[in-house]
Amino acid sequence: MLQCTAVTDVPFHEALLALASMEGGPEHPPDVLAEDEFLLCELGEHDEAAEHAAHLWTVDVPGEDRDLWLLWAGVGTHRVYRFADLPLCPALLRDLATRTVTSCAYFDHHPGPHSWTVTDPLGDLIAQHIHGEVQRITAEDDSNDRDTEGR
Repeated sequence: MLQCTAVTDVPFHEALLALASMEGGPEHPPDVLAEDEFLLCELGEHDEAAEHAAHLWTVDVPGEDRDLWLLWAGVGTHRVYRFADLPLCPALLRDLATRTVTSCAYFDHHPGPHSWTVTDPLGDLIAQHIHGEVQRITAEDDSNDRDTEGR
């Protein structure tokens, strides 16, 4: 499933307050967010009834499995934000062949599928571009090495 493409500006002062007041939050919240920052919904595509969600901070308290999320609904002047300190989704994906375990990166009771089934098309395009550039640079270096050896 594709990732939701909803984007929102971060209500900066409210975000700083949420980060500063949470247990296990950052020591200096302004280092975490820029004043003009935008966040992309991290969930899979969903209908209008579900809130959009973007991860803000992982709680740094031993034994605590929860994160701070920015949740929002609506658009434009009708957009409504809330900050929520939510427990992690307990779902795990076990690959018996490789013996790997992947945790869902979302919060408990999130709408839609788990994070391991959500693909980010923009991230995939960027990765393809970077891979192509690495191949091009590597090919150029190999060509230059052969030219140098032939002299």
